[in-house]
Amino acid sequence: MSQPHLSVLLDEVLVALSPLEGAVIVDATFGAGGYSRALLEGGASVIGFDRDPGVMPHVEAVKAQAGERFRFIPRRFSELAEGLEDAGVSGVDGVVMDIGVSSMQLDEAERGFSFMRDGPLDMRMSQSGATAADLVNQADEAELARIFYVYGEERQSRRIARRIVERRTDQPFETTLDLAAVVERALGGRKGAPTHPATRVFQALRIAVNEELSELEQGLDAAEAVLKPGGRLAVVTFHSLEDRIVKRFFTERGGLKPQGSRHAPPVAAGPEPTFHLPHKGAREPSVQELAANPRARSARLRAGVRTDAPALRAAA
Repeated sequence: MSQPHLSVLLDEVLVALSPLEGAVIVDATFGAGGYSRALLEGGASVIGFDRDPGVMPHVEAVKAQAGERFRFIPRRFSELAEGLEDAGVSGVDGVVMDIGVSSMQLDEAERGFSFMRDGPLDMRMSQSGATAADLVNQADEAELARIFYVYGEERQSRRIARRIVERRTDQPFETTLDLAAVVERALGGRKGAPTHPATRVFQALRIAVNEELSELEQGLDAAEAVLKPGGRLAVVTFHSLEDRIVKRFFTERGGLKPQGSRHAPPVAAGPEPTFHLPHKGAREPSVQELAANPRARSARLRAGVRTDAPALRAAA
């Protein structure tokens, strides 16, 4: 089965979800289907989820090759529990999530995710609802600064927000290169920086438009709810905001909260762990993978194995 886009940390994900033969695995972020294809080749049955209508050609290609071992549910991954219930599936053996924008979306200028090519300032994964242009042209200065600082970790967020508001008074923003140029001027040019000055702003807008962080938190809760005892969860993230959420989730669910001080009163025991963590910390791409796919440089994989304890928090 051909793979039109490279799936990051693929070998590590397959190990984290093994054994695959006869398992039912949810590919919660189907995209171009790279993980699904590999899981099917490993002997699993796969249920794909994705909110992006643009993935349908890849869905049809996988269906044609895998037959009844592949099903697709066109919903966001925070809705795993509801989607599986509607499909008559009571539990699964594994869930994989690849968080963030896909290469497929980045490479399509008309989707507006990247400033590397000019296109409409869109950034909607679901291709519905408010666009990044709506946000940039309508949000007040304080809200724009908050978005850039919280979601992009941009230290010059107020300066950029002020320049955006000043410019849009005369002409609204419509394209990616227009916004990128204004951000670059606000920050005084590149000055030899290894990344474009607008990188953090574009990241922040994408996260805000798609509500990515709350989606991730709800998706993790949903995965906990649908996994059978012994089921496996593998999550690939691409920046620190996402990774912190996943790390906190596995720390909490794995019963790894810090112990109380011996000088303080005893700390009450928490809930029974809902996940066993097979390894400490996160897995990172190999040197070989980075050479083949530089976009994988920030990727991190965290994984856990479901215990038989009740889900700590019901899926939303």
